[in-house]
Amino acid sequence: MGCRQSFRFFFCMILVSAAALSQEIGQQGTDPFTGQAGKPAPPVSLPNTNGHKAPSVDEEGKLVFRSRTVLVEVPAVVTDTSGSHLHNLTKNDFSILENGKQQPITVFEEVTTSSGRPAPATNPPGIFSNVPFDRQEPLSITVIALDTINTPFLDQAYGRQQLIKYLADTLDSGQVLGLVVIGRKGVTVLGGLNSDPAALITALKKVSGELSPMETFGTDGKILAASESQPSELTGGISPGADPAARMRQFILNADAVEGSYQQARAVEDTMKAFLAIAWSLAGIPGRKSLIWATGSFPFALDSPSTVPGGNLSLLYERTMEALNDAQVSVYPVDIRGLVDTSPAADPTYSGGLSGPEFGNSAGGRSWLQNSSVKSLQNFAEMTGGRSYANNNDLAKGFRHAADDCSSYYLLGYYVDTRDRNPGWRKLQVQVARKGVEIHARSGFLVTNATIDPQLTHSADIDFALISPFDSTAIPVTVQWRAVEPDGEKKKIGFALRLPASSVIDETDKNRFNVDFIAQASKGGAPTRNEGQTVKGMIPDAALAKIKAEGIFYKNALELPPGDYRVRFVVRDNLTGRIGSVSAPLIVN
Repeated sequence: MGCRQSFRFFFCMILVSAAALSQEIGQQGTDPFTGQAGKPAPPVSLPNTNGHKAPSVDEEGKLVFRSRTVLVEVPAVVTDTSGSHLHNLTKNDFSILENGKQQPITVFEEVTTSSGRPAPATNPPGIFSNVPFDRQEPLSITVIALDTINTPFLDQAYGRQQLIKYLADTLDSGQVLGLVVIGRKGVTVLGGLNSDPAALITALKKVSGELSPMETFGTDGKILAASESQPSELTGGISPGADPAARMRQFILNADAVEGSYQQARAVEDTMKAFLAIAWSLAGIPGRKSLIWATGSFPFALDSPSTVPGGNLSLLYERTMEALNDAQVSVYPVDIRGLVDTSPAADPTYSGGLSGPEFGNSAGGRSWLQNSSVKSLQNFAEMTGGRSYANNNDLAKGFRHAADDCSSYYLLGYYVDTRDRNPGWRKLQVQVARKGVEIHARSGFLVTNATIDPQLTHSADIDFALISPFDSTAIPVTVQWRAVEPDGEKKKIGFALRLPASSVIDETDKNRFNVDFIAQASKGGAPTRNEGQTVKGMIPDAALAKIKAEGIFYKNALELPPGDYRVRFVVRDNLTGRIGSVSAPLIVN
């Protein structure tokens, strides 16, 4: 028996039916990360000005590392004071510190991205793949996300105008661009990767605004929701002997605070899911990427990098931050509100007096809310290696900086000391032994059980990959339909998945692999059939070279009645948490 046949026999022997896995995926109305059927995420516990302590990742229990080695890769953009990129630096020019302690640099590379738009990957008829481009080399990729969840309605129009202005200046740049809208119903793709700027301008001109859920109540209610403080702290408290109109206003403010807390929780969830989907879609493309986030605010007060939203949302937030870092996605928040007037007199939702303590407290609350939002955007950008732009009406300048940073950078890497089992935020500092340079690199990374243990998000990852608007690319996947056989009133449609062996086999640990294969058929947007199996084991050394050359094949079949279907295939590497997914149309006659 040849080596290839031996592997297939071995592969079949360790194939484990996973009925429980099939039951977990595609549950109607069940949120992938909160696990609550038909229920919203719980209200977010937020930082405040009343002495309450915000949730922190430092409060988790001791870490349990599941891998012998954890590599941290840090893209670093190095420029002179004029903004020009510096080239030909060496490994000896750099040092990298984790929590103030210098780390040995084991990975070093100067990356200059390719110019010009690459050709999209082509597949023979009947074969579908999640590989976006024919060539696998670092590219200058910029994804623009227009955020309607966290942006006031009128400011969305100004943001679109500034984006159109920026795109008009990049018509001949050859840059790889994508455009999405983050809305209340999820992510809408206006232009996939490699879109022509002229086509994106046309798409933007057709976009209509969406009323932000945070606009449905007044600013004073937002302040209460964000601060969790007593009304007297930020909005002017109402004394027991106040007139009925004043007491009614306070009642409305309190009601706004309750509604604001709910809407804020939803905004956090929807925003993080959008970022997670974008990160997964870019994970398999080499190189650093820029995500321009055209927004009006951060969905919760991120007063420090260790802050997390409360409740089940913390798991989603930590997974999203990990995905952004793993995919080398740097976020560039651009506050499309431009210059902001925080005076209550300039706010049509303000109904209080225009003088006295009530006015002063309300003005102070608005100022705090604006400063908190700007600081949160800045912290988030620095956590991912990007830069934020706020309180500036020249938004196109911010867009240009984000795109330029991807053209040239240095990739540094070191291995984490797994003996340090303390959870929390680990501060990174990249230094260059040159005078007059500016360095832009992510300011650190979260180390929590959610970021180092892929099992904690196992079911949520699969569910989310099945409903994501994008293909996930961390694992290259190719799908081909095979024979169709009668099966009573249904048909049995065979399929074969192929993936590179190197993407799922851990050669540093006895050639181990642990992979989930899932196929979900949907008709009219509703899932109709799931097939899920788990494959795990170890590859014999004698067979490894042959398997790496030919790839791993997985074959199965779907039993379906006649109709038009969209089938989503998901592959998850359970050793690392990486995801690959691809969709394929299917007509059953």
